[in-house]
Amino acid sequence: MRASKSMRVWFALVGTILWIGIYLTGFSKVSWVLYLPAAGFVFAAVTGICLSLAVISKMFGFAPGETSNQKP
Repeated sequence: MRASKSMRVWFALVGTILWIGIYLTGFSKVSWVLYLPAAGFVFAAVTGICLSLAVISKMFGFAPGETSNQKP
């Protein structure tokens, strides 16, 4: 399952905001847990594979394209 270009841009934007927040707070002061979503968003933006989106869609049985209101 690959993310669309608009989703990849969204992942890049959110990942960048998280990394800026981590930088401004201080890398040594931030909990290691915050690095997981920040790295996940950057990974999803670069590869187009969002692991959390894949897990959620398998759990609830839908594809990301089915939730879009765009016409095919």
